[in-house]
Amino acid sequence: MKTITPAAEVRRHILETGQAIMSGKGFSAVGLTEILTAAGVPKGSFYYYFKSKDAFGEALLEQYFADYMAEITVLLEKPGQSGAERLIAYWEKWLGTQAGCDHQGKCLAVKLGAEVADLSEAMRNALRIGTARIMQRLAKAIDEARADGSLVVEGDALFLAETLYQLWIGASLLEKITRNGEPLKTAMVATRRILNLSLPK
Repeated sequence: MKTITPAAEVRRHILETGQAIMSGKGFSAVGLTEILTAAGVPKGSFYYYFKSKDAFGEALLEQYFADYMAEITVLLEKPGQSGAERLIAYWEKWLGTQAGCDHQGKCLAVKLGAEVADLSEAMRNALRIGTARIMQRLAKAIDEARADGSLVVEGDALFLAETLYQLWIGASLLEKITRNGEPLKTAMVATRRILNLSLPK
């Protein structure tokens, strides 16, 4: 079992606090003082954990995607469900967490993607790597659903995964504009059609 040091716990606490704040305000609008005050950490100790705000942002995204991958792995490997059911459960979780006005639990890739990609190459790269890992895991889930016979759909699995992920990223962005749930509901209908899965009655 990996031992978590006090320093690692403090670092994680700073990242979690920063994520909660930046999920609502974005990256540029939030200063280090606000994050460290909320975290209860002296400002002078910030540079012990992170070289700069950009390095903090990079670490924030890396931690976000690591947590996200662990979460979706649980969904996509849940016993007692077919591969197709696991895929739909993933999209239903996305719909449930991204709809509405509450910024807690929102997709950080959507919130920060357009903002930081032009500000920091390191953060852009963290976003690129993180989203690529998600699409690769979805491609694996599509192949698994095909293998158990619950999904009958033509086309390269990675291409399908990329298409669907891009669809949901776009729908999540539109949801931030409309705040009525409709873009995500439309994405779910489109997802079922792309995967040749029947629509619920």
